[in-house]
Amino acid sequence: MAQSTIWWLIAGAAVVLELLSGTIYLLLLGAGFAAAAIAAHAGASIQIQLVVAAVVGAVSVLAWYLIQRRRPADPPSAANRDLNLDIGEQVVIDSWNPDGTASVRFRGAQWTVISRPGVTPATGVHRVAEIVGSRLVVDKI
Repeated sequence: MAQSTIWWLIAGAAVVLELLSGTIYLLLLGAGFAAAAIAAHAGASIQIQLVVAAVVGAVSVLAWYLIQRRRPADPPSAANRDLNLDIGEQVVIDSWNPDGTASVRFRGAQWTVISRPGVTPATGVHRVAEIVGSRLVVDKI
């Protein structure tokens, strides 16, 4: 069996394992194996193929790690618009209770509303910033 075929089989196995595990790192290592297969097609020695696989795989994993590290962290699930479509919606608060809560009708139901800690409650239009249990945490617009 040709060396390039072995590299392609290893690259395919890495891709299959990546699909089963759900991480991208095995896919990046698979790119290194594919680069080694291309080097084998070009007639490089086994030592060069190993170096190509190691360098391409390691550089791609390192590059992905650095890209991910620079990306801002996702907001907590209670304030993540991707997980809860009510985040960012507007509610109108007519009056606040003495305990710092208010009651509003939102999406056809009564909700208890609280303002962010340290913010003085004010009437008017507010934006839902977070949902904590059955309470809406709002910011004044």
